[in-house]
Amino acid sequence: MNIKENQSIKYLTVNAIDELWGLYITTIGSQIIEPNTSYPPKIHPSAYWFNPATGRVLQEYILLYLTTGGGVFQSKHCKPVEIAGGSLLLLFPNEWHTYLPKKQAGWTEYWVGFNGQNMDSLINNKFFSRDNPILNIGFNEQLVSLFKQGIEIANVQKTAYQQALAGIVSLLLGISYYSEKNNLFTDGDIVLQINKAKTLMQESISTNMTTEAIAASLNWSYSWFRKIFKKYTGFSPEQYRLEIKIQKAKELLTISNISVKEIAFELNFDSVSYFVKFFNGRVGMPPGEYRNKIKGK
Repeated sequence: MNIKENQSIKYLTVNAIDELWGLYITTIGSQIIEPNTSYPPKIHPSAYWFNPATGRVLQEYILLYLTTGGGVFQSKHCKPVEIAGGSLLLLFPNEWHTYLPKKQAGWTEYWVGFNGQNMDSLINNKFFSRDNPILNIGFNEQLVSLFKQGIEIANVQKTAYQQALAGIVSLLLGISYYSEKNNLFTDGDIVLQINKAKTLMQESISTNMTTEAIAASLNWSYSWFRKIFKKYTGFSPEQYRLEIKIQKAKELLTISNISVKEIAFELNFDSVSYFVKFFNGRVGMPPGEYRNKIKGK
């Protein structure tokens, strides 16, 4: 097969309006590296060509998704590690890195390069890290479909194509993050227990049942329960329970006419004043004002 038939590569222009969107795309493509062939291919664009022995530094983020084959990756913050089909690499701007498919294996890769303040915000808020640039998400047909859709949009480059590609990249990042996080919980029993705990919190919203008691009902120590629950949901058990109460309070304020005092009692807050203070802190306005605003008063 001709090398060009194995490749689909686009390098894109970016204007000031594209940058204002918060995420803009510099390159997108795919290529098949056959076993026993050189890498990068000789027709690799000069701006992105590199010697795997010495590596390179880029000025943008790159998502590189392998669907077949395997090789080795290394970066400034990551020791040499084997990668294979199902690995998603996040390359960081101004970060030295290198990678190379195994000679006998080759690989199939999809990539997209991008920059923008939206991605910088995700990094600053620790959704992704230079210390963990490899997401082992497995083969994901939806990701492949999104890459292919992005390549098609880049090939045509209609008006506002950059914004359409930015949406695809945002979805790629979201699905990748979701997949990687959920792959940490392959133990069905643990997931079942966490879901049981969430159900108990929902059902005991108006009672004095503590999160410690919930942990005991699962035959877990509270320290283990708190650790695994936060890792799975992003909340500590107590934070999650309070979020449930806030959502229930919003619901009661919206669909009923019961008083703020009754809602505080219904949700088992220590006092009405504490409920009002807590609600105001989480929602940005007191319960009564929230009710009036939602009902258009």
